[in-house]
Amino acid sequence: MKIIVAGAGEVGTHLAKMLSQEYHDIVVIDANEDRLNHVAEIADVVTILGKPTSIETLVQAGADQADLFVAVSPAAEQDVNLVSALLAKKMGAKRVTARINTEEYQTNENKLLFIEMGIDSLFYPEKIAANEIVNLLRESATSEFMDYSHGKLQLVVFRLEDGAPLIGKAPMDFISDKQLLYRSVAIARDGETIIPRPDTRFKLGDMVYLIAKKAGVAEAVSYSGKPSLSVRSLMILGGGRIGELVARKLERTVDQIKIIEQRPERCEALSETLSRTLVINGDGRNSDILIEENVRDCDAFVAVTSSSETNILSCMVAKRMGVSKVIAEVENFEYIKLAEGMGINAVINKKLITAGRIFRYTLSNKVRSIKVLNGTDAEVLEFIVNPNSLITTGKLRDLNFPQDAIIGGVIRGNESFIAVGDSVIRPYDQVVVFAHPSAVGKVDKFFM
Repeated sequence: MKIIVAGAGEVGTHLAKMLSQEYHDIVVIDANEDRLNHVAEIADVVTILGKPTSIETLVQAGADQADLFVAVSPAAEQDVNLVSALLAKKMGAKRVTARINTEEYQTNENKLLFIEMGIDSLFYPEKIAANEIVNLLRESATSEFMDYSHGKLQLVVFRLEDGAPLIGKAPMDFISDKQLLYRSVAIARDGETIIPRPDTRFKLGDMVYLIAKKAGVAEAVSYSGKPSLSVRSLMILGGGRIGELVARKLERTVDQIKIIEQRPERCEALSETLSRTLVINGDGRNSDILIEENVRDCDAFVAVTSSSETNILSCMVAKRMGVSKVIAEVENFEYIKLAEGMGINAVINKKLITAGRIFRYTLSNKVRSIKVLNGTDAEVLEFIVNPNSLITTGKLRDLNFPQDAIIGGVIRGNESFIAVGDSVIRPYDQVVVFAHPSAVGKVDKFFM
């Protein structure tokens, strides 16, 4: 595919790097030469210096021949993204998508307006990140969470800590009489992602990835050794868009929410938009303020400032003070595994979240969703099965499905089931697949 990425900020740079590994023809546009030089150093792409809203620049990039145009300039440049996407579409780009920074454009009515103008989809990284945090707080024993078809199937992730019942066991040891409720689909261990086999044994510190039916989630998570927690009090460090969105979504269900924000003007804005959240002006880098605001009495602590270092360190302070669930936004990839190894329960990264949303456009039109996971190089994909696809031609065990991928579960109408070797996939099923990046293309062919 010919793909144009307009904007070489953090999200655009990571997206270009990810897509270039799939051997696509990538062109990156940006008006900042330093940012272009950086993306050229880490990804096999063509760079063009110029404004994404310049028709001359778009012509030079070949927008008229683009299969996918992604307008992903930093959040402050929302208008640039919208204008460049509209121009690219009018020039002939087959599919265009744009980054935005406001919820206003994501209402159903406004989405239709943009679709009518030619923009195929809009994405709001901060809102996606906030939704992930909210899900993690609701499923408190997990470090990642995703549901399919309103919970018919769920992806849950947890780390095995000392005393966890799974340690030393094989995957079949804990599903012998419950195999239709949940299944382990991957293990992240020492920087390696393992697709479980009959002789695989779980070890202390493993990050375990499970696909479960809704009825089996609580039991599956119990094998982590962590008790489930009901979050009644929450402290948020950082009053930016993510912090505000998290507070707004949880105000009705969490008894007490506090936001600590350093900028006085931002505190005033938050006080006006949030009705049941206590907004505190203070510097979260100073642990004294966490002590003064009784962080030790909170059930959960979320750090979403613009500094990954501040988020990690403040989460460590909160953890040592006895907070059960701590979540950090970590945008520096080098820090993600470090943060997880330091006991932080969950890590959020906008670049990974956004890349997964966009990456699905490069696969067959039967891919409904894709999630790039923290702590592993693997991906979770959701397919809608084509009536004529290879995946429908026999039992799973007989199809020579890629070894570095595994089908976790299937949704069929109002029912769902965990996939096993004797399972047969039917047309229009929704199928959840866990795959290494090297297998994504091969898996896609089974559903085309």
